[in-house]
Amino acid sequence: MEDTRNLIDEYKGLSNEQVFDNLSQKRIPLEIAIENVEHDFNIGSIVRTANSFNVSKVHIIGKKKYNRRGAMCTDKYLEIIHHSSIDDFLKTQTGRELVAIENNIPRAKELHLKNFAPKTTLIFGSENNGITKELLHIATDVRFIESFGSTRSVNVGVAAGIAMYEYARQVIF
Repeated sequence: MEDTRNLIDEYKGLSNEQVFDNLSQKRIPLEIAIENVEHDFNIGSIVRTANSFNVSKVHIIGKKKYNRRGAMCTDKYLEIIHHSSIDDFLKTQTGRELVAIENNIPRAKELHLKNFAPKTTLIFGSENNGITKELLHIATDVRFIESFGSTRSVNVGVAAGIAMYEYARQVIF
């Protein structure tokens, strides 16, 4: 029977558990945190991209349930941890650099000027309200993605992909 899952050939025919275990042997040290993102498709898109980069973990702070259709079943192949509060999330972040991706605060600097530490957690927030002030205050660094058109920002799912790529370009490649 043909394996129709959206997997690279190396993983075709393996069980979900086997794929998860194999990927776990070579995960990159990057973690992703999503805080109060309202749109299910954006959460799913970030999870799918996190799988593509084989990040260590995805933390969802606040909203627990989301429509997994946007993730295209990739949530089965990586560790997703739900946190009901910022304090709960922070307990998992000892020794990690917390880099918030946020475009509308004075503290933010250009993403392309960032030198990433291997143990980094990228934080993304709601498209409407951004990352909460509490979490921004705790973040080690705040970066924005430069825009060259008329809009001030890109979709949070797109922003996550850009930031993950920049991390991987510096730390993994």
